[in-house]
Amino acid sequence: MIYRSEHPKPQFMRENWLNLNGIWQYEADKGSSGKERQLYKNGIALKGTINVPFCPQSALSGINERDFLPAVWYKRTVKLTKEQLKGRVMLHFGAVDYAASVYVNGDLCGCHKGGYTSFSFDITEKLAAGENTICLCAEDDERSRLIPSGKQSPRYSSYGCFYTRTTGIWQTVWLEFVPNTHIKSVKLLTDARSAVLTVDASLCGKGTLKAEVYFEGRFCGNASVEDAGGNAVLTVSLSEKHLWEVGQGGLYDLVLSFGEDVVRSYFGLRSIKYEDYKFFLNDRPVFQRLVLDQGFYPDGVYTAPSDAELEADIDRSMAMGFNGARLHQKVFEERFLYHADRKGYLVWAEYPSWGLDISFEDSIYAVLPEWLEVLNRDINHPSVIGWCPLNETWDYDGRKQQDGVCELLYKVTKSVDPTRPVIDTSGGYHVMQDVYDVHDYEQNPKVFASHYSGLPETYREPFPRYEHYDGKQPFFVSEYGGILWSDKAGWGYGDAPKTKEEFLKRLKGLTDALLDNPKIFGLCYTQLTDVEQEQNGLYTYDRKPKFDSSLIRQIFSRKAKAEE
Repeated sequence: MIYRSEHPKPQFMRENWLNLNGIWQYEADKGSSGKERQLYKNGIALKGTINVPFCPQSALSGINERDFLPAVWYKRTVKLTKEQLKGRVMLHFGAVDYAASVYVNGDLCGCHKGGYTSFSFDITEKLAAGENTICLCAEDDERSRLIPSGKQSPRYSSYGCFYTRTTGIWQTVWLEFVPNTHIKSVKLLTDARSAVLTVDASLCGKGTLKAEVYFEGRFCGNASVEDAGGNAVLTVSLSEKHLWEVGQGGLYDLVLSFGEDVVRSYFGLRSIKYEDYKFFLNDRPVFQRLVLDQGFYPDGVYTAPSDAELEADIDRSMAMGFNGARLHQKVFEERFLYHADRKGYLVWAEYPSWGLDISFEDSIYAVLPEWLEVLNRDINHPSVIGWCPLNETWDYDGRKQQDGVCELLYKVTKSVDPTRPVIDTSGGYHVMQDVYDVHDYEQNPKVFASHYSGLPETYREPFPRYEHYDGKQPFFVSEYGGILWSDKAGWGYGDAPKTKEEFLKRLKGLTDALLDNPKIFGLCYTQLTDVEQEQNGLYTYDRKPKFDSSLIRQIFSRKAKAEE
């Protein structure tokens, strides 16, 4: 059985591709000596096998190794025809944690650093008709202060809010067969008021770039650029206007062609803005009822066992009254964002910055290159309504936070995408941001409400050294709750309620304090599911609801003051 057989990039699909998931040769390299031993050479077999795309720490990989893995190796053969080698052959990896070295037929093809973003190499010159060997070495050190690791445990075992590690391949691997003249990438910009799509394309070769737009199969417009080469921009005026809405989605299909190359994509037509302490979607106030989603799975760790499970987590969230999520300390795969786009599900995209120590200036070199890859990969998704490169940064061991790291990440993010708000460091020592957010795990509803009753005039900063709330920015409580509820040992925030009735009363009191405050535009409850020993989810780790979904939905879905 090949897991995760669906196309991994729904916003950039070609028909001519080959999924390489399945059984690969595998070897753990605990001495990091594999390169010296030349494991990448053809004819050298690795010691075991692994089920790709699951990390070796997972049960679904067939390895289930929970110790530290400083380096791991993968190898497989693939048979190619002369027809497949007529154009260019691209080798794609959805994500490999952390530093990847890729070999084809014994030759190094390229390297990539970053455990969360997609990368690819043109391997055409290394291939021949018949059998070809692909090999990858992944090196990873979760204890390094210069390797972002998110919620991966720096200790042998999981503890607190740190969980099982991920090393190596954890998303789909595939080959793509591309004409010599082809589309390299596209940036899609929409104007919801005038119903116009702008396509900014990066191209290889020269020809005519064409775009055709459809909505539910109906033709809605086209445009073309003659003699395009390098980069080309075109605009399409849409004959039908359908807005992307919460809970509904509403996507246009886009077909791009350049020479013999045909790419299928999609986009959503929507506008967002934050003003007067509110969030507006298509010029209507919408309260962000978000849930913290960490994207861990009992049998796959970082990798959902199926595409249906990715979609199901969104459905589970919506069933309890949420209209979106903070994708927390992990860059979620593109298939998740695709389902969020389809369903009208709001998401804040985040970088897994834990593991970095930004009291050192050189930490910027560990986060900035990959964060740029995140922005460029996900900028076209209508579900993404905000960016957050860092989470909970402050002073470390007597060393002051390097504020310049936060400031640079904010400015770079805005330069790449001026259309979305940016939070520099969620719940931490803010330096520069478009909306102000806090994390607050106070469990007494009355005390919790008092923290925000004076907004904006008398709001007291949780970190006095960083008094950056100007009283004008939109305000967001981006983590709260985290109420422990479990029949087994674990942890959550505060004392566990003694009954379900007490849990629901506390949850309602905390949530009402935010829904009833006209100066707060959104909330994010911790969290959607339990994760290993952290037992504060609304669902168990294996996705069973702890409470009647209708009761939870009733608490979260009522109208907020900020929507009036």
